Amino acid sequence: MIKKLINQNDSYCLELLNSIDYDYVFSNKPINHLKNKINIPKISNKNKAKNLEELKREINSIKNCKLKENAQQIVFGDGNINSSLMIIGEAPSKKDDLSGKTFVDEDGDLLTKMLIAINIKKESIYTTNVVNYRPPNDRKPTTEEIKRYSIFLQKHIAIINPKLIILMGSTAMKSLTGLNSKISLERGKWKEVIIKNTSYNVMITFNPSYLLRIPENKKYSWEDLKKIKQKIKDLNLSIK
Repeated sequence: MIKKLINQNDSYCLELLNSIDYDYVFSNKPINHLKNKINIPKISNKNKAKNLEELKREINSIKNCKLKENAQQIVFGDGNINSSLMIIGEAPSKKDDLSGKTFVDEDGDLLTKMLIAINIKKESIYTTNVVNYRPPNDRKPTTEEIKRYSIFLQKHIAIINPKLIILMGSTAMKSLTGLNSKISLERGKWKEVIIKNTSYNVMITFNPSYLLRIPENKKYSWEDLKKIKQKIKDLNLSIK
C-alpha cells in the first residue's frame, strides 16, 4: 500500500488517533451475495424505535446459544437511530457486557477520538456489533456464530437504513461481505453491499481494539478516516 503524505492538519489529527490500529482493505467490485437472502421489509423512520425493540426481543429469545449463556446481558446498539453513519464492530467487551452498551471500553475511547478527528461526535452515529453477546474469554466469534447472527445484523441494518456503513475488524467484514481475506488487503476502499434490494456504501477498516494492540497501524486507519470524511462531504450528509 502506498502511504499518502500527511500535512500539518493531518498530523494534529493523528495525535488524536494515537491509540488506534488499522488493518483492513476492501475490494473494488460490488458485493451482491446478500441480495434477497432474507425478507427484510422497508421501514419508515417513525417505526424505527418500535422495530428495533422487536429485533432486540427476537435476539434475546434465541435458544441454545453459547454466547448468550455465558454473557451477562444483550448488547444491542447505541446512538442516533436516524444517523447516516453506522459502525459495526466485532463483539461486546467485558465492560460492554456489564453496561449493556457498545464501545464503552478503551476501544470506545479510541473510537471517540477517531471520530472527533473527522469532526463527528460518537453520539451522532449508530453503533452495534456482529454478535450481541460477549464471547467467553473475549475470544473471536466462531464461523457458526457469525452466520447465525448475520441474519439479525442484516435486519438491524435495514431498520437503521444508513447511507454509510463502516465495518471495523475481520469479523464484521466476514459477516457482511463474506470475505475471508486479510483486512490489510481489503480496507480503505468503498464497496457496495446489497441487502433486500437496497444498496449500502461500505468501508472496511481496523477495529479500535486491534489498533490498541498494534498502534503502528493507526496511520492506515487515518487514511480510511479521511476517505470517510470525504464521502460524507460528497454525499452532502449531515452527521451531528
